Amino acid sequence: MTETSTGKLCRWPCALLVLLLASFCFGSSPESPLKVKVFVAAMFEIGQLEGDRAGEFQYWYQRYFADAEGLAVKGAAGDVFCNRDGVCGSVLGMGKVGSSASMQAIVLDPRFDFSQAYFVISGVAGTPPSQGTIGDVSWGTWLVDYDLGHRWSPEEEPDVWPAFSPRKGYESIRVYQLNPDLLRKVEAITASIPLLDSEGAKAYRAKYPQQQAKRAPRLIFGSHFSSDTFFHGPGLSREAQHIAELYGADDYVITEMESAAIAQVLDRTVGIDRLLSLRGAVNFDQGNPQESTLDHLDPAPGETAGGFDETLQNIVLVGGELVDTIVANWRDWH
Repeated sequence: MTETSTGKLCRWPCALLVLLLASFCFGSSPESPLKVKVFVAAMFEIGQLEGDRAGEFQYWYQRYFADAEGLAVKGAAGDVFCNRDGVCGSVLGMGKVGSSASMQAIVLDPRFDFSQAYFVISGVAGTPPSQGTIGDVSWGTWLVDYDLGHRWSPEEEPDVWPAFSPRKGYESIRVYQLNPDLLRKVEAITASIPLLDSEGAKAYRAKYPQQQAKRAPRLIFGSHFSSDTFFHGPGLSREAQHIAELYGADDYVITEMESAAIAQVLDRTVGIDRLLSLRGAVNFDQGNPQESTLDHLDPAPGETAGGFDETLQNIVLVGGELVDTIVANWRDWH
């Protein structure tokens, strides 16, 4: 009689224990996924997340995630940090493969709900001196993959310029137009934000004859070019502009390494209607008239561009204004 009673009493607690153990073993959670409002994707951090020289994520971390605990995601380069307002962020890693692999791992993690999230790809970049200057912040209107196509050594076909032609089969992944309606809202919110500058950047700009290169930092819009190759020099800069025109995109204004690949991941999963590319220019894509391309790639001590830290702060000044607006007015933005 005692054994029968004990068995009846144990039946439900034992069943609950089995469910809890199964939940633990298989990594599931009784909690609903975290509803992400904004996801900030940086590419690298120089050292720690705070207290030392800042990389692309540190100022975002200080503004939104200083009290957040990092969540490890299998397959991602860095932890994901989320605050109580639904703002999340992570360091994805540099280059197209590393950053897109991290983005896919994060967006497919069942602990997060990205169905209504805005994605802000955030990082430093280069700019052609005919279009931008050190300290500029740019919202991308088109994301272009510079690498997809045919290339050959220019001396083998000296009468053909550029040494590039598009290849069939890449049409759907070589260029992405970002949501024009969203960009108009973004411009209205962020266009008047004053940007920081530095004496070092001012002195560096003075070496360039182009008027755009000499001016103070401001907000610009245009095509962002992604390439695993750090393409450099006036010839390849002209080639990038040619590709922009070939694809029907806006003028080439930013050279970086990740955005087009991240766009492909999001296009296959949650869509790109809420994707934004935010880049700050910390270098020109070519040297000034007094230096060669190789000299500009490997500058002598004291010849590097100033304004790196100020540009990082400018990125978060601009991007943070948008993030705060989205969160504060989520009923309108969701």
